Amino acid sequence: MAEAQLDPGRFDVPETKESTAQGRARRALLRRLTDVVVMPHSSIPVSDRNMAGDILLDMLLQLELEDRSYCADRLRNATMAPRPLLRYLAQCPFVVAEPLLTENEGLDSVDLIQIARDTTPAHRLAIAGRKIVDPAVANILADFAEPAMLVELLKNRGSVLQDISIDKLVKLSADAPTVRDALIARGELNAGQAMAMFWWCDAPSRRQILQRFAGDRMALIERCGDVFPMVAEEGFSDPVAMRTLQLIERRQRNRGALNNSEFESLEAAVEVAAETGMTAELAQEIGFLAGVKPITIGKILSDRGGEGIAVLCKATGLKRHNLPLFWKALRRPVKDPNNEDGPNLEYLSETYELLSVGRAQTTLRYWNWSLSSALAAGNIKDDKIAAAETLSSSVELTKLAFVK
Repeated sequence: MAEAQLDPGRFDVPETKESTAQGRARRALLRRLTDVVVMPHSSIPVSDRNMAGDILLDMLLQLELEDRSYCADRLRNATMAPRPLLRYLAQCPFVVAEPLLTENEGLDSVDLIQIARDTTPAHRLAIAGRKIVDPAVANILADFAEPAMLVELLKNRGSVLQDISIDKLVKLSADAPTVRDALIARGELNAGQAMAMFWWCDAPSRRQILQRFAGDRMALIERCGDVFPMVAEEGFSDPVAMRTLQLIERRQRNRGALNNSEFESLEAAVEVAAETGMTAELAQEIGFLAGVKPITIGKILSDRGGEGIAVLCKATGLKRHNLPLFWKALRRPVKDPNNEDGPNLEYLSETYELLSVGRAQTTLRYWNWSLSSALAAGNIKDDKIAAAETLSSSVELTKLAFVK
């Protein structure tokens, strides 16, 4: 019998005119054994229940899907049923397994992990919607690129997600807008993960990230303020300390870079870019003066959303009138005639006003860190060589940033 013809809610085992005496006895035996398995805890010894479960399991291996469906439906609330029996039925075709996966609380995390690995997307979708989904089960579900299931998991208030699972979902969200939107609403998402997602989010999601995750770092600045002169006294010789303080320090512009620049200020560089057009050399110079790496300024200026430009201007002290200069330098229309919802200067101005200087600086530094860090969210490595290369690449830029 095909699965589509089965009714998993069928509570009685059907009999036909063609049923033989042997067939009726088989069905009666199935009912009696199931009755024993679902008896209340106080009404039957554990050994008798387990024996009945073993016999029933052996019997079900030889029966049809409708018989298994009958049994699974009877066991939907039987939390004391033997686990081997529950596991077997929960791994049967979904029409059989559904009542157990959605309702039976006798299946523990080990059972659910095995079921998730060995069955179908429909099984995993049901698991994601269970009343409670513990971190171990959620982590296994996060391995599957199944947007409908992942959205169910993220919207389920009974699911518990840890950093390792969130990292997986952040990566998957780049190609799954529904996962991205559900993930942003989760309380477990931290600032580093949110800032990594920022670049593939739509405008409303980007604004939500900026409002929710951009802190002002005041507690860090106050607590670590006495370390800055220590680094200077050591001759800027410790790349780890320098890189760490770069994320905390109050100033954003690279003052030391100005001594080596042909421009008298960051504002002057932006004005020249507006007149001549943004070249790779100008972009790199603007990034250097702004205290960010080439990869970061490249990402900001190439991003079609434009929010990064607003963040850059606010973080570096550029005034609002610099926003249209960037737009002109990039040769973008004030309003894209082919995209009514596309980026425009009014939207950029709103984003600029939305953030304080401190919050904009925090955002910019997260980007500067996450776009190249060996320790970025979801990309933690044990390779000390790779980490050392990442640290050393920013030594000179950081040293100049600390020059008084």
